[in-house]
Amino acid sequence: MNDSTPRSNGAAIALSGVNLSLGRGAARVHILKDIDLNIGRGEAIGMVGPSGSGKSTLLMVMAGLERPDTGSVTIAGEALDALGEDDLARFRGRNVGIVFQSFHLIPTMTALENVAVPLELAGAGDAHERAAHELDLVGLSERASHYPAELSGGEQQRVALARAIVHEPEVLFADEPTGNLDGATGAAIVELLFRLRARAGATLFLVTHEQTLAARCDRILHMKDGLIVAEERHR
Repeated sequence: MNDSTPRSNGAAIALSGVNLSLGRGAARVHILKDIDLNIGRGEAIGMVGPSGSGKSTLLMVMAGLERPDTGSVTIAGEALDALGEDDLARFRGRNVGIVFQSFHLIPTMTALENVAVPLELAGAGDAHERAAHELDLVGLSERASHYPAELSGGEQQRVALARAIVHEPEVLFADEPTGNLDGATGAAIVELLFRLRARAGATLFLVTHEQTLAARCDRILHMKDGLIVAEERHR
C-alpha cells in the first residue's frame, strides 16, 4: 500500500557496508553488520524485528545521530560521513524529521515553541506562523500555549509529529511512534502520521513492533541480530 506520491526518482536513503559496534573492551557488541539498503524517494518502509535486533540503532545511523564504524550513509543525496558535526546538524534541520516513542519535547517550551524549533534553527522568519498552522492541522490549535506536562500522551505525540513535519523534510523517521500510547490513541496517531507524510511527500522509515502498522508501508524489512534477514513488498 502506498500512501503517498514520491517526490522524485532515485534513492532517498542509501547504505553500503554499514557496521557499528557499541561498548568497550569485552563488553563491545557488534550491533549492525554489513548493512546494504536502498530506499526510493517517497517510499514507506516498515522495519520490524525482536528487541535488541538493531532496528532503532539503524534508524539513528540513518538520521545522522550515530556514526557507523565503517560504510557509507547517503540521505537525500548527501553523504553523511563527509559532513562535520555542525554541517550534519544543519543538514538534519533541513532534510530530516524524527518522531520518537518518548516524544522528546522540550519541557520548558510550549507546544507552539516546540513545533517552531526546526524552523527557527533554519532561520525562518515566519517560524511561529507556520508552527501555528501545523498545530492546527494536527488538531491542537487550542493547546498551542500549553507545556508538554500539561498535555496527554496523545497530544504530546501530535506535537512531536507537527514538529517533525513542519519543515517538510525529505525523510521522516519514526521510532515506535505508538509505543507509549493506548490502542485508540495510537491508531489515531498512525492515521495522522501517514496523512502528514503524504502531504509532505516524504520518504518514511518506520520502526515498529506492530505488524499491522508495518503493513501500511510499501515494504517491510525484517531485522535479526544486526542483519536485514527478509523483505516483504506490498506493491
